[in-house]
Amino acid sequence: MLPAHVKSPIGTPFIILPEIDSTNRYAKNQIASKLADHGAVYFAHNQLEGKGRMGKRWTSEPGKNILMSVLINTFLQKNRSLPGLNQWVSVACYDFLSQYAGEETRIKWPNDLYWRDKKAGGILIENTWRGELWNWAIIGIGLNINQSHFEEGVGQPVSLQQITGKVHPPVELAKELCTCLEFRYQQWINQHEEEMLEAYNQRLYKKNQWVNFAVNGKELAGIPIAVTIAGELVIKDEKGSTQCLTQAQWL
Repeated sequence: MLPAHVKSPIGTPFIILPEIDSTNRYAKNQIASKLADHGAVYFAHNQLEGKGRMGKRWTSEPGKNILMSVLINTFLQKNRSLPGLNQWVSVACYDFLSQYAGEETRIKWPNDLYWRDKKAGGILIENTWRGELWNWAIIGIGLNINQSHFEEGVGQPVSLQQITGKVHPPVELAKELCTCLEFRYQQWINQHEEEMLEAYNQRLYKKNQWVNFAVNGKELAGIPIAVTIAGELVIKDEKGSTQCLTQAQWL
């Protein structure tokens, strides 16, 4: 393992796992076993117990998609940088996906990737702590690449193959994604937070359009305006007032 102050590029090493319960869980075990390296990527051809945000299940056909977790050593980062982590990862995934899917790619707050009104991928970030110090970030990324049939009841998913009409190599694309992640990571650690936030907001899904949300069990209509540096979604409600949402469900 490299010394803590030496950080290899994201994707070094790039470890392929034929089948695993969860790449995020595998990454956690690497941390617990003191085998974790900054920049390590664990890519699975098949994931048996993938999960998304808010406890939702992430399903994927074997060998069809990008299913991977990235380890980031955050030991010297301040806790206030937590929202910025989500933002640079989301922008990096947008950078990658939009190269193939085009200008209709968007970031759906807080960290889903959409094409038109369909979900192309999602991000699940889990953090580990040493006392009060932020120690590691585990970035789970799932992107639909070649899957054409999806389970019922999982929203409206879409894959890159459906968008482009072409079959794509998931492993090669995952390595391209690592390059995008490394570029945005370097911006983040060099404190270009405002620049990253601007990039995120330029690509914000449903920006300046009416959307219905569920907030604390109540339905709320609002127009997404921007996301703040703290990761809150600023909306304008029906009365013309602005509100900051820390958590909400899109309806």
